[in-house]
Amino acid sequence: MKGNFLIVDKRSLPDVYEKVVDAKRLLKEGKVKDVTEAAKTVNISRSVYYKYKETVFELAETEVGQKVTLNMMINDNKGVLSCILNYIYEVGGSIITINQGIPMNKKANVSLTINISSINGDLTTLMDGLLKLKDVESVEFVAME
Repeated sequence: MKGNFLIVDKRSLPDVYEKVVDAKRLLKEGKVKDVTEAAKTVNISRSVYYKYKETVFELAETEVGQKVTLNMMINDNKGVLSCILNYIYEVGGSIITINQGIPMNKKANVSLTINISSINGDLTTLMDGLLKLKDVESVEFVAME
């Protein structure tokens, strides 16, 4: 199996991963004031929190794997966003939201939320395909629901 992502039953993983997710939830809900308090509350070190916070995510209970948010850095050239949107359409994706930042130094940040329930292939294939498009500098996974 290719790709960077797996769906794994949390019962087969060390509990530290679930504790990182719990700490992130406490911070998001405002139940703790900072990372130190969140880490202490769930009984992990701050270094463990920072090590895994960008790589461990909780999937939503409904529509698992239906929506994904990606951040992209693109060159500020005519038609780049149109090529990205056409590619997503061609592989069976559906755009939910688009947010493009103001171009600076001939680069622009684009955040896309995509319904991937009908795409041909998997998330890694989608991200690799986007990265191969002309003027797309980077593609970063943000979240999946």
